[in-house]
Formats: sequence, C-alpha cells, structure tokens
Amino acid sequence: MKVHLITEKIVSDAVKSGLGELAVTLQTLITPLARDRARDLGLSFVMTSALIPKPSLKSEGRTVALGSDHSGFAAKTELVQFLAAQGFGILDVGTDSDKSCDYPDFAFKVGEAVMTGQASFGIMIDGVGTASAVVLNKMPFVRAVSCCNEFTAKIARAHGDANVLTLGARTQGIEILKSLSHLFLTTAFEAGRHTARLEKIHAIEQKFLKPR
Repeated sequence: MKVHLITEKIVSDAVKSGLGELAVTLQTLITPLARDRARDLGLSFVMTSALIPKPSLKSEGRTVALGSDHSGFAAKTELVQFLAAQGFGILDVGTDSDKSCDYPDFAFKVGEAVMTGQASFGIMIDGVGTASAVVLNKMPFVRAVSCCNEFTAKIARAHGDANVLTLGARTQGIEILKSLSHLFLTTAFEAGRHTARLEKIHAIEQKFLKPR
C-alpha cells in the first residue's frame, strides 16, 4: 500500500500550474499547513472513485512492520523468522531484547511505518494485545485490531481493511500467533459495501485532523 503525502509546496505548485483540485484517496496524508494553503488559494481535495484497491493475496514484495515490548520480544523473534520464510518483507522496529520497555514507543513505530507507506501491514505484540491497539488507533490512517481467534482476524481484514494486528504474547501460544498473523496478512479486503463504511471512518478521522 503506497501512502501519498500532500504538503504545502505541492498545493502551491498545483495552483501555479492552474489546477483547482487535487485527487486524494483514503490513504492520502494532508498536512495541516497544506490544508491551510489550499483553503487560502481556493484549492479543493477530491476523493477519487478508486479508493481502496483490492490487495493481492500473494505475499511476495509485501513488507510487514513488526514491533513488540519486552513481553512480546521472544514471540516477535519467532514471527520474524516465520513470516520471512513465507515470503514477506520484514521491517523489525524493536524492541531488541527482553529488557523492560514501554509498549507505546514500539506501537508508534509500527503505526508510523504503515502510515507512511514503509510497510503494507503492521504487527505489534505486547502482553495482551489490547493496549497497543489503543495506541495505534490514535494514529491517522491506522486501523488496528486485537484478535484472539481466526474468525476475528479474517473479518478484520475482509470487512474492515485493518492494516495492523495486535497480539498478546502472554495470552496466546506462538503457534496461534503464527496462524493469526498469516491469516490476517493473506486475507483480502472485500470492498463492495464495506468501502462506504470505511469512507465514513475516514470522514470522522478528517474532522480531527483539521487545524483548529
């Protein structure tokens, strides 16, 4: 998934070239300064019709950002090896040991990688999985889910186009973690009626991204 970033300079250059609007998608990041500049210059942002392309089920060339706190370090180490063997690209954002650390720091790194397009998906492992989901869902364009079984992992992708999976190393065994991760990463978003619902989520998100 490629995320596009619209900055103040892009807005200014677009207006200079005679454009009155710029096409954006659900994955487009628009900086607050760019929004201000667009408003001052009369430039509009228009949502394109092809909002969410249906992803391929092939794993080749798809990068996954993996992170954990100290409680999930051992599980992350095994998941890195497992997913690499499945053909996924790996971006390991830490932690690098089982020394005590704070899960928000590494959840943020996972979300940042997904939000900026460095990774197509993210997986974050802490003790239970729910705490990291809270952190990740504070970030624009990140849709994180904490899954405890295969059904929730599949529906999170097929219906919600979730892009980050959070897992609990203290509540789930490593084989379950592997199974949930693989199912999450290989299930395609079904689009259709679900696209309109994601647009509503995006609209809510945009309200809080606007400068006040």
